[in-house]
Amino acid sequence: MESPVKEHREGTLIRVRVNPDADTTDLKGIDEWRGVLEVDVAAPPVKGKANRELLEFLGRKLNTTCELVSGEKSREKLVLARDVSVDEVKERLGLR
Repeated sequence: MESPVKEHREGTLIRVRVNPDADTTDLKGIDEWRGVLEVDVAAPPVKGKANRELLEFLGRKLNTTCELVSGEKSREKLVLARDVSVDEVKERLGLR
């Protein structure tokens, strides 16, 4: 299985699969087949609302700034969590 988190010179890259229009925004866990972190997002996929909700949610969980690197219009996204290590991301998201 490929890990959804990878070291990056500016922090950690996280491969995410988003499920928009969910009842609540929450971490579902790792989709081992795809090698992504699955996240339910309460916002609809309209005008970037789901992306903003995802980045705010991950930023709160990781206590850092998160930005979208790729996948703006896709369910599969690449997010950069700035200034946190892979181990910190795994710990804060409970991925151990």
